[in-house]
Order: sequence, then C-alpha cells, then structure tokens
Amino acid sequence: MRMSIPVSAFVAAIVGFGGTLALIIAAADAVDATQAQTASWVTAICLAMAFETAWLSWQTRMPVISAWSTPGAALIAASSGFSVGEAVGAFVVTAVLLIVTGLFKPLTQLISRIPASVASGMLAGIVVTFALNAVKTIPVDPWLVLPLIAAFFLIRLWDPALSVLAVLIGGGLAAFLTGRVGGLPAPELSTLTLVWPEFTTAATIGLALPLYLVTMASQNLSGLAVLRAAGYQPSPGLLIGVTGLFSLLSAPFAASTTNLAAISAAICTGPDVHPDPAERWKTGPFYALAYLVFAIFGASLVALFAVLPQSLIVLVAGLALMGALANALAIALKDERERMAATTTFAVTASGLTLVGVGSAFWGLLAGLTVLALDFIKKR
Repeated sequence: MRMSIPVSAFVAAIVGFGGTLALIIAAADAVDATQAQTASWVTAICLAMAFETAWLSWQTRMPVISAWSTPGAALIAASSGFSVGEAVGAFVVTAVLLIVTGLFKPLTQLISRIPASVASGMLAGIVVTFALNAVKTIPVDPWLVLPLIAAFFLIRLWDPALSVLAVLIGGGLAAFLTGRVGGLPAPELSTLTLVWPEFTTAATIGLALPLYLVTMASQNLSGLAVLRAAGYQPSPGLLIGVTGLFSLLSAPFAASTTNLAAISAAICTGPDVHPDPAERWKTGPFYALAYLVFAIFGASLVALFAVLPQSLIVLVAGLALMGALANALAIALKDERERMAATTTFAVTASGLTLVGVGSAFWGLLAGLTVLALDFIKKR
C-alpha cells in the first residue's frame, strides 16, 4: 500500500463529483424535481457508484472506476416537457438496456459500430447549449463571472482536471464574501425519496434511448478503452451489466444512470498510482469510500447549491463541458467523408427540435445516420 493509492482515488472522486454536480442539479431542475427528490438523486447515484466500484474492483482486481453519465446528465438537462416520474421511467428502461447489453455481446459490438463522427456530433449538439449559456452569464454578473472564466483557462494550463473544481470553490467563496449568498443552509443527513416511475412512449424514445446511446458510446466504450490502455483486459459484459444492475436498483430513488468512468479512471489507472498494475485495483475501495461520504451529505450539498447564484451554477456546468465539447467536435469533424453526417447530427441535436414528444437527440442521431446511409448508397 502506497499513499499514492488513496490520494489518487480521493482526487478522482473530488474532481468527478465537484466538477459535474452542477449538471445533476440542472438535470433535476429540467424534470421539475423537488429539492428532496434532487437530494435523493445525488444520494442514490453516489451509493450506486460506491458499491459497484468497490465490488468490480475487488472482483476483477482491476481499478474499475464508475461515474455518473456526464453527457447523460447534460442530455436530461437539455430536455423539456418530461416529469420526474417520466425521467425515472426512462432511467429504468436505460438500466435494463445496459443489463441486456452486458448479457449479450452482439449488442456491445452493435453500439460500437455507430460511427464515432455521428455519435460525437450528437454529444456536441447536447453540450454546446451549456457552453453558450455559460457565455451568456457574463452580462448577468460580469464582476463574478469574468474572473472565474479567466481562472478556469489559466488553471487548466497546469491541471485541467482541477480547473472546474477551482472555479466552483472560488466562485462559491466569492459569492459568499460579496453578499450574493443570503446564508448557508443547516447541515443535514441525506434521505432517499421513492419516485414512482412513469413509462411513456415519448420518454422512452426521446430520453431513455438517447441516454442509453450516449452512455454506451461516450462513457462505457471510453471507460473500457482507458482500462485497456493501462494494460488491463476487462470483460465488457460483466462491467456494463453490473453498472446497469446498480442503475436499475437506484433508479426508483430518482438516480440517473451510472457507467464506467473515463477521466476519473485515468487518474486511478496510471503508473503514478502504483508501479505494479496488479496493485492499482486498491484505488477502487478508496474511491468508493469517498462516494459513501458524498452520499451521506448529499442533502446538504444540494441545499448549498440551491442558495448559490444561478449564474454561477450555469457557468460551472458550461465550463465542465468545454473539454467534452472540444473533443466531440474534433472527432465529429475528423473524417471528411462523414463530416456532413456529423454536422447534420450536431445541428439537429443542438436545435432543441421536438417532434411527437420526442427530443432532438434522437432526431439528430436519426438524421445523421440517414445522411450517412445516403452517402453510402451513392458510393455503391
């Protein structure tokens, strides 16, 4: 045991939690979740991540790190017209799809065959709204926002992973010291709130299916790639199936999907953690411990976010997705032969189009695949 093992695990947990919690709050707001339901969401998803990370790391002897789906949270936050019950129904459907994917290897292979350009175009279309909204906070509160944006771009030159967390902590302190926060909420322990799922066609097609696709294409496949790059040979079916199972168990408490981590996993899988790859799995239990702590105090954290200025929350969410947006655009436009299909996917998804109750992510994916199919037919 080296100190680098718990330190890496705790850094990964803090970066993953603090850097993207604003997206979970935004997702909960989009489906009109109450503060109690939002606290339950955070608590349940942290518990799911803690248990699945600890079990998978111990079972496989690999540093298998899980996370909530950041693109998935962005997708939910960008949606409209869904109730929290419909969202929970969509989470259940997504979890079942992940379990089925884990059980049947051909499904994993099928998802991996979706062109990276089209999948990235859909992801870019989802997250670009958050980047634009972050810019729009400047005229709302320039004295708070502009220094935070400058700090973000300066800090990321040395440590991109901590740049968003620094903006969140620095912005919160600045808001408190300048009187933008009326008062801090009283500390309270978390509780779980049961939300009965509502299954509708619109939520299944417009929310569950896109959530499943972005979770698989943007998170699970990337998470597997990180493990393989570190020299491990994970069993995709086991890892995806277990995250789907815990997503199913946590969904009735308003928790969205969990999946394999990519960025957090990269912090826990490299040689800086331990020179012996066989010892790095021990980061999993420490990572799980950190998320157990987050779960216990989830209600207090949600209450704290509720009193922070809305412009700060929007800014943090937008900055947290800047890296994902840049990477998605780069992949989407990389292949000249698929550039038009990717651009079409991006444009339709970013438009916010809703037809027959189905959101723009589904239509963007469908439009991109159609353009790609037409190009293929012409070449033949």
